Amino acid sequence: MKTNYIITILSVFLLAACNLDYEPVDTYSDITEGVTEDSIQVVFKNKAAVLSHRQTLLNLYKNGQEHWYLDMLLLAESHSDNAYAGAPNAETTPFEVNSIEGSNTNMKRDWNGHLANIAQANRMIVNIDKVPDSSLTEAERNQYKAEAKILRAMIYFDMVRIWGNVPLVITTAGDITSETITEVYPAYFPPQTDALTIYQQIEKDLLEGLQHAPATDPNDKTQITKSVAKALLAKVYAEKPLRDYDKVIQYADELAADGFALVDNYSDLFDVVLMDPTLPPSQANRAIDAKARNSKETIFEAQFFPGNTNWVTWMFGRPLNDWNFYFTWLKWITPSRDLIRAYTSEVGDKRYQQSIIFYECDWNVYYPSNQYPFMYKTRSAYNSIIKMRYADILLLKAEALIEKGNYAAAAEIINQTRRRAGLSNLPASATGSRDAIMAAYMKERRLELAFEGQRWFDLVRLDKVEEVMNAVYAKDEGRPAQVYPFTSLSYILPIPQDVIDQNPNLVQNPGY
Repeated sequence: MKTNYIITILSVFLLAACNLDYEPVDTYSDITEGVTEDSIQVVFKNKAAVLSHRQTLLNLYKNGQEHWYLDMLLLAESHSDNAYAGAPNAETTPFEVNSIEGSNTNMKRDWNGHLANIAQANRMIVNIDKVPDSSLTEAERNQYKAEAKILRAMIYFDMVRIWGNVPLVITTAGDITSETITEVYPAYFPPQTDALTIYQQIEKDLLEGLQHAPATDPNDKTQITKSVAKALLAKVYAEKPLRDYDKVIQYADELAADGFALVDNYSDLFDVVLMDPTLPPSQANRAIDAKARNSKETIFEAQFFPGNTNWVTWMFGRPLNDWNFYFTWLKWITPSRDLIRAYTSEVGDKRYQQSIIFYECDWNVYYPSNQYPFMYKTRSAYNSIIKMRYADILLLKAEALIEKGNYAAAAEIINQTRRRAGLSNLPASATGSRDAIMAAYMKERRLELAFEGQRWFDLVRLDKVEEVMNAVYAKDEGRPAQVYPFTSLSYILPIPQDVIDQNPNLVQNPGY
């Protein structure tokens, strides 16, 4: 009877595994070095293998941009009031009309991509202390494990905000045999863990990682450092399950002590170096590099250079390094009229021209083709993708101060980003009540962080989804008709149905 049970489960596993596009929990590769004479699996044979895998982890946010950047912008911008889908199709349109279902292929890609990255982080965390190479020092082992824990926390932070209850995988899956299947089966098909527990694991990983991660290198913001952990902790403590505004303020202040500050010119974050600034781009002028990398405002970024470029730029508009490259079909993330009105209501806001640009194009889906807006923050193949920057954390400090009743201090922080944008300070009336300062704060985050993957999560965190999103369809004449109203069940998205079909321990989120 026991033998039949094992064979049945193994058959189910093999059948499911054949249907996986990308193994969602663990993926064996040439990183697995072999076995010892005692038949114990050796994941990393020596220090060189560890360093190779460490570089793989550091490159996760440079590679595989679909699930952590492209799709994150679709969710955070087009599923909010900031943007339309841009290229209407079965993948994108549901985000702008609120009709996302478990069959959405983007959801499947994102789920599998995030869990695959977690498996890569887990491989380092679980196996580095087993490496039989004395040249790998204890300090190095601690650092690389800390980096992997911070990375795992970063990935889980995105996942829990998208899907809520997700599988908590903090180990690696072993080989399935008739003897081990009952032991390793749960690792391949893990159940969901409640969101609070996920947040507690994120907190644990960040606090442990903070102890041994390297200090910030002002000349290299691609590293996973103590400052990355602090920024993540500030964001995590702003969220509902672990909300602690004193800690948000604490870690924002620690980042300032680490040397982070707003750059003087907002354009330095996103601009490019042109071959000949005296010529318009349409006359063969083109971008030859990013204007700046590793600014004092950037906490963590993925960098791209000539010969190793950022491919997603042509998904959003004109790539300024190659003016006509792939500019013959509709682009994702078209800025909404509602966002444009928000910018133009603040006369002289320098962030407007750094966030949105107008071109003539061959389509007129949302706007006339001769004056069509495009998102502009990723404007060339050399632009960095900034995963975290100090302005986000500084404004979160303002949010914490508002919730603690210190409206004047919150307004001063908001005024810092406003002054850099060329605007005057908030009027005195903005600090007259919680509603007034919160409205000013929400608008400031919207204008400061547009097209950086923040807007949807701001609405969710502050319980503004129904208020904002159910009203925008009536006042934004370019937005397609709303399919379903936003409710309390809209705050998290559906788990991919294919994943549920493959894993009998998963259940769909309510409302989908």
